Amino acid sequence: MVRRVRVLLLTALALVTGSVMSAAPANAVIGGSRSTYGPWAVRMLVDGKPACTGTAVTARWIISASHCFFEQGQPIADKRISFRVGSLDMRKGTTVRPVPGGRVGSARADMMLIKVPPMKVRPARLATAGVHPGQTVRQYGWGATCTGDENSCQSPVLKQSDLRIVRPDDPRCAGYTAPGGSDFCMEKRSGIPAGGDSGGPVMSIAPHGTETLLGVFDGSDRQEIAEAGELSQQLAWIHSVTRH
Repeated sequence: MVRRVRVLLLTALALVTGSVMSAAPANAVIGGSRSTYGPWAVRMLVDGKPACTGTAVTARWIISASHCFFEQGQPIADKRISFRVGSLDMRKGTTVRPVPGGRVGSARADMMLIKVPPMKVRPARLATAGVHPGQTVRQYGWGATCTGDENSCQSPVLKQSDLRIVRPDDPRCAGYTAPGGSDFCMEKRSGIPAGGDSGGPVMSIAPHGTETLLGVFDGSDRQEIAEAGELSQQLAWIHSVTRH
């Protein structure tokens, strides 16, 4: 059985943001490429240091992975969290912070909705249909571009990797997904997401502005297999939260 690997970036206390920025290469993910589009992509920081990725789903709500908001099983305080929005280069984005008490986790998937002050960004279109085996999808994030010390190679620019949906009962997906579960399983094509990409968007591949948010990335083996929570299964929950 493949051991499940969550990709929450556990930033070392000695790591400073400047060293992350200078160490990151221009190319993306592990074996992916630099993105040229992604207005809905959001970079999450904890104590000012890179942590996870997210997606703007409305002008006031961001979706990410629930596990990004916990350390050693305890919730991370709102005051420690910030987001950079509005730029593919996180060093040039605008900073927004969570509205106190404005976090709502899904009871059925590794997803968290976070309320923030109004953002001047284009929200992602939400998929209303599920993914299917053989479909090629695109994952975005500012996470690690190397294996080993992932803190040392976080990307300052948005990057992407293409993956292909495989059946949840594929033996390679054991420990990641199961038939009837909340997540779908993907195999590497052009790259594999890693630490710091957690919570980021998995999108359909379509002309800019017409792609849809299919999933919220939440784990990989850093080599071949990745998983994401399927957004279409959570639409009722998302709409019930974000209409407030």
